[in-house]
Amino acid sequence: MRTVPRDTFLPGIDLKNAYTDQAVTIKDNPGQPLPLSCASVPSVVAMMLGQLAARPGDNVLEIGAGTGYNAALLAELVGGGRVTTVDIDPDVALHARTTLNTAGYERVTVIERNSLLGAHEHAPYDRIIATVGIWDIPAAWWDQVADGGRLVLPLRWRGQTRSVALTRHGNQLVSDSMEMCGFLPIIGQNGEQTAPLNTADTLRLHYDQDQTINPDALTHTLRADNPIREVLSAQRIGGEESFDGVWLRATAHDDRVCRLEATPEAMEQALISRPATPARTPALIDDASLAYLTVTHEDADPQRPFRLGATAYGPRGEELARDLVTHIDAWGAARLAVPRLTITSSDTGDAPGHTINKPESRITLTY
Repeated sequence: MRTVPRDTFLPGIDLKNAYTDQAVTIKDNPGQPLPLSCASVPSVVAMMLGQLAARPGDNVLEIGAGTGYNAALLAELVGGGRVTTVDIDPDVALHARTTLNTAGYERVTVIERNSLLGAHEHAPYDRIIATVGIWDIPAAWWDQVADGGRLVLPLRWRGQTRSVALTRHGNQLVSDSMEMCGFLPIIGQNGEQTAPLNTADTLRLHYDQDQTINPDALTHTLRADNPIREVLSAQRIGGEESFDGVWLRATAHDDRVCRLEATPEAMEQALISRPATPARTPALIDDASLAYLTVTHEDADPQRPFRLGATAYGPRGEELARDLVTHIDAWGAARLAVPRLTITSSDTGDAPGHTINKPESRITLTY
C-alpha cells in the first residue's frame, strides 16, 4: 500500500482526502441513497487483502473494478501472476482502465461485464475477491474458482455484511476468517428487501426474500400509542466494546433475524427507544410483533457502563425480546467466538443442520 499511489486512482481529490482512511465516491447514483461506485476505506482494503492471502504467481479475479486501486494492489501482490477485474458499469470500467494505465499497471485486465458472470476467459482462479456486497454466490463463480482456491466476499445475510474468507474444498466453501464490513450491493441481486415501517419512511426494515415478513402489520405495531416492554440481559459492555457478535450468533439458528433502520429524523422524533445502532440494529420479527437490540446506560459498573437488552412491540413482542436476550447471553458467554460458515451450491442437495437457503447457495453457521 506504500507502493501504489492511491491519489493516482482518485483524480481531482486533494492529497489529504486521498490518503485519509475513508471511502471516496467516484460515481453518484441520482435519486438513490447510495452511490454507484466508490473507493473503499483503505483499512478495509488492507484487511480484505490480508484475508485473501494472494501469493506471487496467483491468478486472481476481482469482482467490482471501482477505481482500479485494489487491482493495482493485487498486481503488486501476485507479481508475475495475472489480475482480472470485472465491472458492469461502463464508466467505472473505463475509469479503472485509465487509472491503471496511468499508474503503470497495463498488465491488469479490465472487463466491462455483468460481474455475476465472472470472467471465464482466464479461469480457473486461485483467488477471487469481491469489492461489492454479495447476497448470493453465483454458479459461475463456483465454476471459476479452483479447488483449494480462496474467495473473500462481503457476504450479506439477515441484514448484516461480513467479509468472509472461504476456501473451496470440493463442493463446499469453508470459512476461516470473518470481519464486519459494509459495501455497496452488487447490481443484479435483489434478494434483500427493504420496507418502510411508517408513512414518513424514517423507520425501515431490511430482510431476506426467504423470510415471511408482513410490513403492513408492523406499521400498525410501531404506532406511538402501542405499549412497549423492555427485557434486560445480564450482559454489560464498555464504551468501545463491539457487540456485533450478538447479531452473528442469532443468525446461526434463528430465521427471524432482520435489520431495523432508524434514520436521524426518527431518532430526533423519538419514534423508537434506544436502538443499539440506529442505522443497523438487529431485530426479531414474527408477524405483527417485533423486538430489537437496545443499549442502556447504567452507573453500576464504570468499566462496562452499558447494558444490552431488547425492546418489544406487538402481541408476541415480549416473547421475542426474551429470545433475543437468550442470543445476547449466548454471545456474552463467548464474546470473541467466530462461527465456521459453510456454503454449498443449491444443486448439491440438503445440507445438514440449520441452513439459510438462497437461490444459488446454502449457508450454514456452526459455533
